[in-house]
Amino acid sequence: MAASKHPAALRYLFLSEMWERFGYYLMIGIFTLYLKDVKAGFAMTEAESADLYGTFIALVFLTPFLGGLLADRYFGYRKSIIFGGILMGLGYCMMGIHSLPMLYIAMTLVILGNGFFKPNISTLLGNVYSTEEHKSLKDVGYNIFYMGINVGAFICNFFGAALQIMLGWEFAFLAAGIGMFIGVIIFLMGNKHYVAFDIKKGTQEGDMPFTKILLLILIPSVIAGIVGWLLPENVFGSDSTDAFIFACIPVIYFYAQLYFKAQADEKRPIGALLAIFAVVILFWAVFKQNGSALNTWGDRYTNREVKGKTKDIFNQLYLSKEMVYSKDSVGQYDEHFRLMKNEQGDVIKEWAYPLYFRNMKAEARPQEGETVSVWSSNLSQSINPGWVILLTPLVVAFFSFLKSRQKEPSTASKIAWGLFISSLSVLVMFAAVKAGNNGAEKVSVWWLIASYGVITIGELFLSPMGLSLVSKLSPPRLTALLMGGWFLATSIGNKLSGVLASMWDRYEDKGNFFLLNFTLLLCASAMAFAMLRWLNKIMKEKGLH
Repeated sequence: MAASKHPAALRYLFLSEMWERFGYYLMIGIFTLYLKDVKAGFAMTEAESADLYGTFIALVFLTPFLGGLLADRYFGYRKSIIFGGILMGLGYCMMGIHSLPMLYIAMTLVILGNGFFKPNISTLLGNVYSTEEHKSLKDVGYNIFYMGINVGAFICNFFGAALQIMLGWEFAFLAAGIGMFIGVIIFLMGNKHYVAFDIKKGTQEGDMPFTKILLLILIPSVIAGIVGWLLPENVFGSDSTDAFIFACIPVIYFYAQLYFKAQADEKRPIGALLAIFAVVILFWAVFKQNGSALNTWGDRYTNREVKGKTKDIFNQLYLSKEMVYSKDSVGQYDEHFRLMKNEQGDVIKEWAYPLYFRNMKAEARPQEGETVSVWSSNLSQSINPGWVILLTPLVVAFFSFLKSRQKEPSTASKIAWGLFISSLSVLVMFAAVKAGNNGAEKVSVWWLIASYGVITIGELFLSPMGLSLVSKLSPPRLTALLMGGWFLATSIGNKLSGVLASMWDRYEDKGNFFLLNFTLLLCASAMAFAMLRWLNKIMKEKGLH
């Protein structure tokens, strides 16, 4: 094989990851919509669905640390990837069974499965590119692999929309599971191309023994989480939030101890990483509202009506559904805009359902009994991966241009700018609220497209740079633990996204909700810029840029 060619393993890993992300993002795109569906879902309120969503995605990003560690030392990468993929596929399929206990079991399978799949397929790809023949193509290989993630995330919502409209929620979840199983099959087909790179590292000198990790991190976290759940009064708003925050306390304490007990030459790099972890929590807290608050905005406050040729195409592809207008659809409604429940949680009265007609201008409303076609609201979840596909080459070219003139910013600078750019995306949504008279009128989908476009630039500045910074600054004996710290920060941010989204109904002026998010990101970017000279000095001491 010529040095200019990528290893044959790439195409199998690319397609496996593409189908895995197809399943995951299809499920995420419909998750809160399903929970809130009064007719065929669980009739959850905005706060209830956002809280469950935030807890779910927080745990999804917490388990990769453990799954990566177990694969490194005991199971190997291929077995872990196959096992994790099967668990996720089963979890997605089971989500379509309309039962709350079954939903929680399905979520648990996805959480555990992702922990084994996500970190190890990326590690295996890195091993494949470790040979002299392919080492120089590693960055390009990861860019191609990352594109597979976003191709899967982009196309999945079209399948999810069509299947939900034609057959119901359970078939959309089934499609997510089938997508995951296709990913596992493709991975097995390429087995011979990466079997030589599935090398268990075992426990190296200086590694923390797993029993110590179990005793110092995992068991105390589980105990603290149970205590948080069982507290008679909610401290942080809900049982799940209390449990999660309490469970994080032993883990945060452990990482703080890593810093205080570090050797003199390790203390500053570890401190730099912990500082970065702290500020990026707020990025994920806002960014991960794409499946909750921004999904709600796309569903309720965005003009999704399609007409003419577009209507014909969308109807033929089952990407839109028809809604019948009646005056009851814009009648009275409670603070949750849709329903009243009795003490047992059963729906006893509905208002303003379907919600789509609630905030239409009087002159734009159809005649009594007339139907309108609206595109499925989960399609808005394809906007971000679409932007990633379009903008990644431009961002890479931009930094290459700066590098050629020796003006490329440092990794830490890119993270700080990523936070600031992301904050501007929230101002776009603030403007959307004003354009729609605080939700009294629907606004164009171009507001969502513009907001996602801006925050995607911030994501491309920040997310890959964070992983790069961990690999650059971590002492070799602590790399796995500090990579776990990055996932912990992501996990806490994901949970915080659910906490913030659960506050949606409390804000009469939705502009203030987005101003809160803007303030949080602005504070995070201010802290990052304040630390920049210190961070750049530490990187310079390590001989890094």
